[in-house]
Parts: sequence; C-alpha cells; structure tokens
Amino acid sequence: MTAKTLEQIENQFEMFQILNENGEVVNKDAMPDLSDEDLQELMYRMVYTRIWDQRAISLNRQGRLGFYAPVAGQEASMLGSQYALEEKDWILPGYRDVPQIVWHGLPLYQAFLFSRGHFKGGQMPDGLNVLMPQIIIGAQIVQTAGVALGLKKKKTDSIAITYTGDGGASQGDFYEGMNFAGAYNAPAVFVVQNNQFAISVPVEMQSAAETIAQKAVAAGINGIQVDGMDPLAVYVATKEARENALNGNGPTLIETMCYRYGPHTMAGDDPTRYRTEDMNDEWEKRDPLIRFRKFLEEKNLWSEEKENEIVEQAKEDIKAAIKEADDTPKQKVTDFIDIMYEELPANLQEQMDEYRAKESK
Repeated sequence: MTAKTLEQIENQFEMFQILNENGEVVNKDAMPDLSDEDLQELMYRMVYTRIWDQRAISLNRQGRLGFYAPVAGQEASMLGSQYALEEKDWILPGYRDVPQIVWHGLPLYQAFLFSRGHFKGGQMPDGLNVLMPQIIIGAQIVQTAGVALGLKKKKTDSIAITYTGDGGASQGDFYEGMNFAGAYNAPAVFVVQNNQFAISVPVEMQSAAETIAQKAVAAGINGIQVDGMDPLAVYVATKEARENALNGNGPTLIETMCYRYGPHTMAGDDPTRYRTEDMNDEWEKRDPLIRFRKFLEEKNLWSEEKENEIVEQAKEDIKAAIKEADDTPKQKVTDFIDIMYEELPANLQEQMDEYRAKESK
C-alpha cells in the first residue's frame, strides 16, 4: 500500500459530530428524531450515572466495593449507544461498561455485587440479554461475533453489541472477532471507546493507524469515528449501525472519541503520572453533561431544579441498592460447588460434605 492510498483511507474517517462542545447543533441534517421526553431521559441517565460513579468511587475508598473502573467522561459514549438499542438486543460488556447493562435492565444492587466479586452479581435476571462484564481485555469481542452469528442463524431481529477501550483494539481478539463477524455477515456492532489511554499507554503508542475506526477496512466491515462526548452523535451512529446489521449490511466498528476523567481503575492507578493538566483542562471543556445541558437549556427542556431532583433520587437509589447488596447472604464455598453441578461427582460430594460441616459451625 502506498502512502497516498493510506492517506485516502484515513481521510474517510473524519469524526462525526452533531453537537459541539458549546451544545450547538453543527450538523442539522444528522439530528435524530428524538422526542423532548427522549432527550430529557438521555440527560437524566447521564446525570444519574455521574452521581452513581462519584458514589461508587467513595464506596470503593471506604472498602465497601471491590473492583471498580470509573466512567465519568464516558457517559455520552456509553448511554448514547445503549439508548439506541432495543430490549431484545444483546450487550457483551467490558469491565467498565456496567452503566450500559444497568440501563438495559440489570438491578443496581447486582452491579454492586459484581464489584464485590459475589456470584449473584453475575446471575443475570431471566429475559435480560446481557452477559457478565468481561475482565479479560478483548475477549468479549470474539464472543460477540459468536452471539451475533447465533442470532442470525435463529433469524431473530436483534443484534449483539460489545464495548472495549482503545487498549482492547490492540488485542488479537479484536481483529479475530471483527474478521469472523464480517466473514459471516453477523449482526454485530463493535464499540471502541477511545479514552486516549490504555491504563497509562497513550493511544498513539498503541498503533501507527491515525484512527481505530479505519481498522474496519481490513475486516471488510463498516467503520465510523464519532465524537464520544456528544450523546446525539453516538446515538445516531449506533442506531444506523444496528439498522445496517439487521438489514444484512454487515457489522460496524464505532470508535467513540472520549476521555475518562478518573483513573483506569481504583486499584492504584495514578493518572497524574501520565496525563497533563493541560490535557485534563482541554477535555473538561468537552464534558458531555455540560454540552448536553446547554443544548437542552436552549430548548427550555432542562433546569437546575430538575437536575437537583435527579441527583437526590440517584443518591437515594444508590443507598437502597447498597443496603440490598449488604443484605445479600455472604457467598460460601458450598455455593460455588452447588451452582456448578446438577449432580456432584464423588470427589466433589466429599468436599461438599466437608465444607457444609465447617459452615454449619
């Protein structure tokens, strides 16, 4: 491939945007057909999730949660895409993508149990088309290709969507999953939330490609780069990707350009070691909540009073969800054995009897 050909490919992936950072519509033709109630609901979810994120960080520091990956800054990417889905669609999340599956129907208390490593946090309610968040980087991408192929073979009118970060796009599973889905024309959508760093490694050190979106070309599938701080742009891109998949036009790779304001996880990462104050300041100007709030206020659809009500509701809901998580019986060794087997082999029956005796004391 010549440098000129490569440049032509890269130029195809200009960032798609509807709202600029001042909340102004810069692409009227692309505006989605969303009602005022839909727009308010989307903002409601973003505000609620920001409060939930702040509270989860505090709970983690108190030792009341286990593993937690902050989401502030990525609300538009996460919730704008989930809002474009139908209840029948399948979500295969990464470990940061808990908000999408909660808004898809997972009870909040179970999200807290997942963070604590409790097995009930991974027991999805009947009828909820969600897989447990994947800890292995990129593994969910191959799984999504398989789920999507299964949906196609069953002739359903639903898709499978998955999420990873820019670091996940450097994994072998990323290429294998997209290639498989493309080869079988499976109804899959692959979302890469490019928050600029794979833990501490900047995206420009992970690949020589100008965009992650252009990697779709090698797999022969659709690709688009989106302003991930713009919930309307993310919604439109996801909705079109879903429709394309269902119409037999193949999978789509969506790269959302966003930023996580907090650390990679609460397990000791210090973002001040690899991010500058200037970079933080620049991305804070693009905050999805500020941007969308300005847009809604201009349409007389939002107010400080309305937002404060949501903040208080979120705090009360989180308090109740934590209590429900606290009230869930502690997991036991016998639970793990019992939920894995319908009929126990002799060696495990011996262990079951042994641990039952210990637990009864």
